[in-house]
Amino acid sequence: MSATTLPRNTNQALGIGHYAIDFIQGGEPSESVRLRTTLFHTDSVLCGVSALALGTNAPRLLREEALGYPRKNRGARVFGSRMLVAPEKAVVANCAAVREWDSNGTNFGFNPSLGHVAGEFGHNDFYPVAIAAASVAGLDGTAALRGMIAIDEIRGRLAEVFSLKTYKIDHVVHGAIASAAVYGAMLGATAEEIESAIGMVVAHYIPWRAIRAGKQLSDSKGASAALSAEVAVLSMQRAMRGFNGPRDIFRNPESMFRQFEKTKGDSPFDLVLGFAGDDFAVMGMHFKLGLYEHQSAGALQGLIDLIVAHPLILEESAEITAIRIRAYEPAFGIIGDVAKRDPKTRQSADHSMLYILSTMLRKAIELRSATGIESMPASSDEWWQQIMLLPHDYSAEAINDPRTRALMEKVAFEHGGAEYDRNYPDGIPTSISIDIKGHATMGSGLIMYPAGHARNTTANLEAILATKFRLLGRLGMKKSKRAIRQLEQLEQCSSKQVRGMYTFDLLDRGTFE
Repeated sequence: MSATTLPRNTNQALGIGHYAIDFIQGGEPSESVRLRTTLFHTDSVLCGVSALALGTNAPRLLREEALGYPRKNRGARVFGSRMLVAPEKAVVANCAAVREWDSNGTNFGFNPSLGHVAGEFGHNDFYPVAIAAASVAGLDGTAALRGMIAIDEIRGRLAEVFSLKTYKIDHVVHGAIASAAVYGAMLGATAEEIESAIGMVVAHYIPWRAIRAGKQLSDSKGASAALSAEVAVLSMQRAMRGFNGPRDIFRNPESMFRQFEKTKGDSPFDLVLGFAGDDFAVMGMHFKLGLYEHQSAGALQGLIDLIVAHPLILEESAEITAIRIRAYEPAFGIIGDVAKRDPKTRQSADHSMLYILSTMLRKAIELRSATGIESMPASSDEWWQQIMLLPHDYSAEAINDPRTRALMEKVAFEHGGAEYDRNYPDGIPTSISIDIKGHATMGSGLIMYPAGHARNTTANLEAILATKFRLLGRLGMKKSKRAIRQLEQLEQCSSKQVRGMYTFDLLDRGTFE
């Protein structure tokens, strides 16, 4: 059996429970699926520890909160501590840290082979749920990795069949459903208990996208997945103690799903969940090669392609008169919002197309000035590694850098129209052109699959990620090479090693914000 199908006329909440239990006990994802998930987990942890090292607000606060809930046994650990704490508190703290930079993996809810193209976003913020469950249950790295794959599979496939953002609901709901199911399965819950927990999550804890709206974004945006993962674990714990939540929640006529998409009694969708082989949702998820909103990746690739093809962009940067970017919806609406033309906070700057692109261009200009034209990177891969956007590129000083602000004034961001919209979410359709006084316009052409995208076949992903891991690891913890090596060997870890996986020594880099 390579996949489990849960038809819309069945109790899919119960079906997810059975699937999670069966997969944890005997799922057979291929080596490529296991390796890719391990890379995504490593990436997420390094994002998290660097956010903590720089004292970012929500991760620091939630970690301190978690340390106030000690456990003698059946607990889990927050990043950088040997103390066992309540597992739901370890989950909320670690998931918040992972998500803080908005730099870990992304899915786009696109599976044309099945016609499942709802296009919901999502991120692999929820791996701490699997590590916490393994710690509590005494499971080894093989089980922990299988739990991570199952979390990505459930939330990733839900993202393909139901677009929460269409109804102004935050995408983390899919991750909360997956977290409840997998946490329960790893701790020995019955399918009926998992169904009950999923029912509680959907009935009681639906977050609106209000957290992502407004002129300047707040801690709530970055901590959304963490708060939903926390209530997912709590709901599962309650269900295992005998609390009965609403049953058959996907077909419940008063549930979110059927309120927004009317049916005559069925769920709004069929659900297909991978069980063996290569066809898992994680294989369609995308890496971020630094800190930027994923919708900007096409523009960044276009900029790098232009720099490689036309070094005079850097040689004559003072003569740049205009930079034009065209992209699809929802990119234009999300990172082209008028309020984000003048970001004041990191959370708004990393969702501003103008700021992200102008900062990378400024770094390229500075690199050329420092090294000279002869020593500049020669390839796209080298440029990604040399001018990768890092946490300090979103500091208050960086946000107000007059050189970046001057470049931002030259950027025009436009909606590309129907052609661009048709090509999303298959790709990240974007084009960029640069005008320099005295020269013909230089254009990137349409960028569909930038480096880091699941369908990109040209970038040396492993080399670029190794640079990202090294830079964030050095920023976040002592003996980072050793910690990265252990993260990359998750599948071979004993239960004792899994319990201690997050006990590395954090660095204190001062307060970032």
